[in-house]
Amino acid sequence: MIRDIADIRRDYEGGILDESRVPANPFELFEEWFSLAVDTDPDDANAMTLSTVDSQGLPHARIVLLKGIAEQGFEFYTNYHSGKGGELANVPHVALVFWWPKLSRQIRIEGDVEMVSEEASDAYFASRPRGSQLGAWISNQSVIIPDRAWLEERKHRFEQVYEGQEIPRPVHWGGYRVLPEMIEFWQGQPSRLHDRIRYQKRDESWETSRLAP
Repeated sequence: MIRDIADIRRDYEGGILDESRVPANPFELFEEWFSLAVDTDPDDANAMTLSTVDSQGLPHARIVLLKGIAEQGFEFYTNYHSGKGGELANVPHVALVFWWPKLSRQIRIEGDVEMVSEEASDAYFASRPRGSQLGAWISNQSVIIPDRAWLEERKHRFEQVYEGQEIPRPVHWGGYRVLPEMIEFWQGQPSRLHDRIRYQKRDESWETSRLAP
C-alpha cells in the first residue's frame, strides 16, 4: 500500500540567514553555498532544474548540470536542436533551481540567456570524456526514435567514424550562460519559518530584501 502522500513531511533546520550580514554581491554567497554543497554531496551538487517557456507560453522543466560560473553568469551545455534549445531560441529567459536537501538549502535564479562563445564551447567539449563527446554526435536529442537498437547502431557507427581520432565538437552542441536578474537564497528553518533573501538586479548593483517564508 502506498504511503499517504500528505503524511510525508520533514522539519528543516539550518543556520540563520541574516540580510544584514550577506555580501553585497550574490555571486559571493552562491560560491560559499555551492562550495559547501560540493563538500556535502559531491556527485550532485551541480544538478539544477532548468525551466523554459515554449512559443505557446507553456513551461517545461528538466535537470541539467551547472558547468561554470563566468562573466557574472551560470553556464550549462546542451544540444542546440533539443527541445530546450528551441525554447531558448524563442524565449531566451529561464529559471534555475538548486536544491541541496542535506543542507536544507535552495537557490532560485531567474534571468536572460545567451550562448557562450564557440571558443568556450570548444574548450569545454575537449574536456569531456570520450564517451560523452561521442554521445553529442549519437543523440538527436528530444527526437522520437524507434527503439534502443537505433541508438546502439548509431553508437557503433560513430565509434567507427572517429576510431583513433580526436572527436570535434558538433556545431549543434554548445553552451548557454544565464545572466541573472534575480537570485533568491532559501535556508530551511523549523516550523516552516524559513529564511529567504532575494537579490534583485538594479542597473549595475544588487538590491537585497527579506521575504516572508
